[in-house]
Amino acid sequence: MAKLTHIDPEGRARMVDIGPKAVTRREAAASCIIRLSPRTIGLVRANRIAKGEVLNAARLAGIQAAKRTFELIPLVHPIPIDKVDVETEILKTGIRILCRVSAEARTGAEMEAMTGAAVAALTIYDMVKAVDRSAEVVRLRLEFKSGGKSGTFRRGR
Repeated sequence: MAKLTHIDPEGRARMVDIGPKAVTRREAAASCIIRLSPRTIGLVRANRIAKGEVLNAARLAGIQAAKRTFELIPLVHPIPIDKVDVETEILKTGIRILCRVSAEARTGAEMEAMTGAAVAALTIYDMVKAVDRSAEVVRLRLEFKSGGKSGTFRRGR
């Protein structure tokens, strides 16, 4: 049975010692969706949201969040990120965000990718909330990870 690595024998939270781990190429991708009304999607497409250009703001927020994940999530190690890429795709029912992170590190980039996707979606929410109180962020999930001892994970569609 797998054990929780961030819990000590007494059940207290602890930071994992990554010192002995090898530095390897780490990549991760995470996605989420923000559901929006058709009217809001039209406003985003037309760049008619009062707070400004929604998709660029979301991309920048996602990049910034990925870089600062270790400051937001208590037991996450800072990693030397090489690249963060945030893509947005307008769907019929909302906007899909995909955040990819890569690094040469002793620990993975999954949390950075998840945080980047989530904060990009939250930024969209903040920018459209005045016109769409029903907006909701859904399906935040890891899509892919590679590197390290546990190898590669790829979510099936």
